[in-house]
Amino acid sequence: MRWLFVLLGAAVLAAVAAVVVVLPIGDAEPVKTTSQATPTSTPTPTRTEPTPLVSEFTDPCGTFETREKAPYAVTGYWITPTSNPCTWRHQLQEIHNVGGDTAIRIGYGLQYRTVDGRGRVRTRDGEVDPLYKDCQEDGLTCHAAAERDLKDAHPDNRIGRVYVYRTDESFGEGLFRCAPMEHAVRAGKRTYFRLIAPPDGSDDPSCNFTKGATYDLILIAGSAEDSLTKLLDLGDQFGVQIFPALPLAPRDPAVPTRANRKHIGTLTTVTRRILQDYGARFAGRQSLGGVYQPFEVQMAGTLADNPTLEVYADQHRIVEQELPGKPILISPYLDARKRVAFGQTPAQVADGFKALARTGVGIIAPQDSRGTGKVGLYWPDERDDEVDERLRPVVGESTYKTAYHGSTRDYYREMAAAREEMLESGHEVQLWANVEAFEPSGDEPCAAHGTRGKTDKKRLDQAVTMAGRYVQKIVSYMWSDFMTCGSPSVESEITRDWQRPIAVDAIRRARAPEDGLEVRGYNLKDGTIGVEWSSGRAELNVAEVGWLDEDPLAELPEHMVTAWVPFDWGQVPEGEWIRITVKLPSGQVTTEPLHVRIDT
Repeated sequence: MRWLFVLLGAAVLAAVAAVVVVLPIGDAEPVKTTSQATPTSTPTPTRTEPTPLVSEFTDPCGTFETREKAPYAVTGYWITPTSNPCTWRHQLQEIHNVGGDTAIRIGYGLQYRTVDGRGRVRTRDGEVDPLYKDCQEDGLTCHAAAERDLKDAHPDNRIGRVYVYRTDESFGEGLFRCAPMEHAVRAGKRTYFRLIAPPDGSDDPSCNFTKGATYDLILIAGSAEDSLTKLLDLGDQFGVQIFPALPLAPRDPAVPTRANRKHIGTLTTVTRRILQDYGARFAGRQSLGGVYQPFEVQMAGTLADNPTLEVYADQHRIVEQELPGKPILISPYLDARKRVAFGQTPAQVADGFKALARTGVGIIAPQDSRGTGKVGLYWPDERDDEVDERLRPVVGESTYKTAYHGSTRDYYREMAAAREEMLESGHEVQLWANVEAFEPSGDEPCAAHGTRGKTDKKRLDQAVTMAGRYVQKIVSYMWSDFMTCGSPSVESEITRDWQRPIAVDAIRRARAPEDGLEVRGYNLKDGTIGVEWSSGRAELNVAEVGWLDEDPLAELPEHMVTAWVPFDWGQVPEGEWIRITVKLPSGQVTTEPLHVRIDT
């Protein structure tokens, strides 16, 4: 995972800060700037990106090309489990076609359950769960057979709690610690995995069942064939790294947004077993990018007290042991709304980021929360504007200043600063942006359940712009449903319009003897940078008067480039907001101008 953790450290961002970031938070005073000579060129670390094994392949599902055709700024997507073996092939082809190199799997939850008098697993409503009724051994339910085997070892042994976990994966012998007490039970198309462990998460490796004790029974309803093996094989073929989901923690019934401390020990055991099996079978696979913990938390100043962080810390320790070099990815959410009691300021979210980083997770990919309407995409000089009408179902008719504590850009900026603090204290962590590819509601609901509506590429371009230079990678929730629904789908819009420039950041930077403007973004080659202020406008062609660096720093997202043009800042009235665009010879122009204010 060197491609994830090539960290340039504080020195790189300090150099960037020295030439001035130009978007102050809120009502902060404009940042003073200084001209500098051209910096000495230094080698840029090489990225190690996954590469498709072949340019195309053919199997019973069809013929699939594996080359990128329309590389977009978003390079990773969530995908949902599927029972159709051909669906993932088409999804990974579509994802890689638009530049995706990362697929993150939606997962399932570990659940505490009860059993009836015959040992049949009940649903939460008290009915016999049909998913586990076929788990039988010697004419007994798996629960009854497990209790029989435990009592054969010692008459005082008993099963205290029962947990279930469903998955479309299958597992090898690495899942079991205490065979034959633990084993697989095959029943038709399903394979059940029977685990027996102490309830405290210690997972005693002695496997001594002769003491007379109470144990947890964990029944995993798996598949006869392993979906993860197939997904990793496809990852190799397409050059896509896969992040399989870890078990989701049982929720606290009183506070469902928190993990239930009573069950963390058992969750730790299940996680350890699954990762031991992954380590035995997949540790050397390049297509295994890491693992994803799908339990979401809100980024908040009080996050350190949330028991879910214990889950992250426990699972991080196991990942370090069983899959060294592979990170845990989490994707918490933001809520910037002022009219709810739990809305958080950018500074509070930064504190939450630090609390998460201290658990040892390797990648924090906060949801930008624009799709849910919990955060807005706007510039500081637009705070008095009316909110986007698509946000009104969430915040009503309001101005951005009234509705939100800050914009997406404010939050990612503060989290980037928090990340630097964590790096300096020895916590290796990446900040990714998870831009939500949907709207709070709409005429075209995309998901099978819920009212989330279709968005468009223009809005995604805006979200990418707001993430700025503050993140190392941009991913999106999610591919299946949201990127492919509607007519035209967002996928088709990207395929048609992927070359449109997206500017994400601008700073004042001098190259002796000239003062100038540096712009970072995507598809800037052959572009003309437009600078507009109250009394004038300049059009500066990069190829004719400036330069373009197409090799991004390791700390910046893939495909991002840097352009520089000379510009006399003395023309611009001090403290004025200016707008910066980029236009290509094709006529394509950035859909979201940069709003910049610099003291001259």
